[in-house]
Amino acid sequence: MKNMREELDIITAYNNVGTYRGAADICGTTHKTVKRVVLRHAAGQARPVKAPRPANYEDVRGLVAAGVDTAKARISAKRLLPKARAAGYTGSPRNFRRLVAQEKKAWRAQHGRTHRPASWSPGEHLVIDWGVIAGVHVFAAVLAWSRFRFVRFAADEKAATTMAMLAECFEVLGGTPKVVLADRMGCLKGGVVANRVVPTPDYVRFATHYRFRPDFCEAADPESKGVVEALVRYGKDDLALPLLLDHAGTGGDLTVGAARVLANLNAANRHATDWCAEVNAAVHSEIAAVPDQRLATEAPLLTELPSLRPVIGPAPATRKVDKLSTIRLGSARYSVPNALIGTQVGVLVDGTRVLILDTGTGQVHAEHPLVAPGEASVLDEHYGGARPAAPVRAIRPRSAAEVAFCSLGPAAQEFIAGAAGAGHTRLGPELAELNTLTAAHGQAAMVAALERATAFGRWKASDVRSILAAGAGVATPREAGEALVLDLPTSSGRSLAEYAPAPKAVSS
Repeated sequence: MKNMREELDIITAYNNVGTYRGAADICGTTHKTVKRVVLRHAAGQARPVKAPRPANYEDVRGLVAAGVDTAKARISAKRLLPKARAAGYTGSPRNFRRLVAQEKKAWRAQHGRTHRPASWSPGEHLVIDWGVIAGVHVFAAVLAWSRFRFVRFAADEKAATTMAMLAECFEVLGGTPKVVLADRMGCLKGGVVANRVVPTPDYVRFATHYRFRPDFCEAADPESKGVVEALVRYGKDDLALPLLLDHAGTGGDLTVGAARVLANLNAANRHATDWCAEVNAAVHSEIAAVPDQRLATEAPLLTELPSLRPVIGPAPATRKVDKLSTIRLGSARYSVPNALIGTQVGVLVDGTRVLILDTGTGQVHAEHPLVAPGEASVLDEHYGGARPAAPVRAIRPRSAAEVAFCSLGPAAQEFIAGAAGAGHTRLGPELAELNTLTAAHGQAAMVAALERATAFGRWKASDVRSILAAGAGVATPREAGEALVLDLPTSSGRSLAEYAPAPKAVSS
């Protein structure tokens, strides 16, 4: 049976040539078909409708519909095919998948869940959630009406971490919303009774302090908080992944990048703060407005922040600063300013950081990275400067001869240190002779002689006497690489013009 286009081609060809056989040759069909099409068109009759041929799966449609309804459209064609084969289906698996897809679509149209756009009120809801990429946890929160976004990084998803992130978010917003909607996080969920989530006592105390109502979405229902699901995906793709790749180096290993990010979460969160400032200053596609501007309208409707920030998590452990100006935690040692030796300090582990606090005011005295047991984290500024390259063995004169010799200054001390290092055991008895030489030649000459003796490794009193006897006539060697300046004798020179040949006399 010809379709509509083919029939129009036949009628056009017949009108052009005027014969059935000529039109048939042009259209590649028989003259009988041309005649039938032309006569039907001339009589004004409608095209015949071809009766649909039943599909080979119609006999098992009822079986498939029952299976789809029982499984609530979650069963696959692979599971239903053996039952259909037993019921007499002989078609291909591909055709059977078409049947199952049709029945699933029909079931969802009748029984499926419908959605409608959310209607948010200013100052009403803050929606929060966690995401993770390569071991780096991403906390995301969005103020529903203004779409103001807050994203930070963390090393874990513990209750203390989550509530600390919420407290920082409230401070950024400048107030507290009426409701905080969260997923059924294990860190905030104390239990579930008749589908109602019971929050943990710590979370209830936190919510009471900030005066908001904790709320939890339905289980396994991301559609009920899609506004923050989109933010988590956006934050991971546009913020976290590029940051991990930047820290991964040339290898592009996300694990290496994640370890470096977790080692310096403060820098990563500063980067997240800059990113939030950028996206909150741009027009949001859903609300067609700038979140920063909408927040300025919504902020007066938020609950005022309490005057004090609550203590989140376990209380800091107390330690006494020992004589080394350090405290021990987890079999590791951490330094503190040496002015705190003998005092009690608080120690708090915040992710990968160790904070050493004042137990009364909460002031942070020191901050260290968390180290393994048996290791130490020592900061030079806690001891007034960098560690010396080698132990300092100060020269302390005791006897009268030592005091008199050391009064010559650093040159005498360097001479004593060099003689001791060279193993000159007669240095002590010879100090009296050296002091006599000082009285005979004067301090200036003696200091110069000691400096020369130290430079050339001459440690005996007789060597110093020889240097003093030589006086200033000895050579003074220079260090390698220094410019050598010599006063060379000068001599009178002659001009090159004096060497020019004399002109010959011309004979007459």
